[in-house]
Amino acid sequence: MKKLWKRCYLALILIFLYAPIATLMVLSFNSSKFMSKWTGFSLKWYRQLFESPLILSALKNTLLIAVLSALISTVIGTLACIGISRMKKVPRTVFMGINNIPMLNAEIVTGVSLMLVFIATGMTLGFQTILIGHITFNIPYVVLSVMPKLKQTQKSTYEAALDLGATPLYAFFKVVFPDLLPGILSGFLMAFTMSLDDFIITHFVKGAGINTLSTLIYSEVRKGVRPSLYALSTIMFLAVFLLLVLANLPKKNRGGNS
Repeated sequence: MKKLWKRCYLALILIFLYAPIATLMVLSFNSSKFMSKWTGFSLKWYRQLFESPLILSALKNTLLIAVLSALISTVIGTLACIGISRMKKVPRTVFMGINNIPMLNAEIVTGVSLMLVFIATGMTLGFQTILIGHITFNIPYVVLSVMPKLKQTQKSTYEAALDLGATPLYAFFKVVFPDLLPGILSGFLMAFTMSLDDFIITHFVKGAGINTLSTLIYSEVRKGVRPSLYALSTIMFLAVFLLLVLANLPKKNRGGNS
């Protein structure tokens, strides 16, 4: 009986999580524009999606900003981890506390603050300000992903490589970097996801004439979301699901072989 209740509880959680996504996916194939009426299976919203320059432009901006901000913030965050790890205990604690403030702070405060800084420095709000804003709020997440891996590395191995004649840079990439790689990849994926999903900061630091998917959907809500956005959401969900399956397949194979 206890097992049955556990399974029912798990099933309810999964239903609450995935029922809205399943509904959206079904509606993306509905030929009717209205959610309350099913008028037959159709792919016209997918055709409209690839024929809409507005949506494709927003998708391009979103992916480009997400990839660039994730790459740059991963490099900066990894270097920051190395620098912080070399500090003494008190400064290290202070800097880690400072690193945590942006994550605890309300995003609307960060967005308004960045907008005021950009305006005060004479920067034109647009693609570059969105990119800088995303890098700014991504760095703390990268630091938190890389720092635990850095603490697990053995300094003696790095020092041994130096004693054997390796340069500091060569020793880092051959000895330390492979140990940090899982944390770096985790930080990159987290930064990419956070950037892809962000609306509040993007809303405040974007200029006229540029949209990401989040700001485009927000503007569409006021006049009614077009079903082609259901199609786009379906494609994005299936792409992420496929990536997760592919990423977990090697782990299962290794577990079976061992």
